[in-house]
Amino acid sequence: DQPAAAASTKAARPKPVPVDAAPGDGAPPIAYEDFARCELRVGLVKTAVRVPKADKLLHLMVDLGEAADRSIVAGIATRYAPEELVGRRVLVVANLAPRKLRGIVSQGMILAAGDDDILGLAAVDAEVPPGTRVR
Repeated sequence: DQPAAAASTKAARPKPVPVDAAPGDGAPPIAYEDFARCELRVGLVKTAVRVPKADKLLHLMVDLGEAADRSIVAGIATRYAPEELVGRRVLVVANLAPRKLRGIVSQGMILAAGDDDILGLAAVDAEVPPGTRVR
């Protein structure tokens, strides 16, 4: 009786995924060290305004726990009204090289999932202070 039970337990166990297997969407795997180079931090949205002549862009000022708030341009205007964002805690890629969008310097990236129809901001569910590192 015991050998049969052991055999059925072995059969019920899922097979381990090989370490070198690619993720389901076909993106190539990256080393942990590459991911660790991204500095993800909690940001508190202080202000949000539409970028003139840009249907998808909002200009946010985000508190990342630094001496000055960060200017971040985000392509989320089709889903979020500026007033919805003020006071929200969001996740920010804080060490992204600055980039000028529509004449405004963006000093980070707000993380979101989805597309123009369904979009959700990545956030924390606790009142952690602005600037807290995400690990």
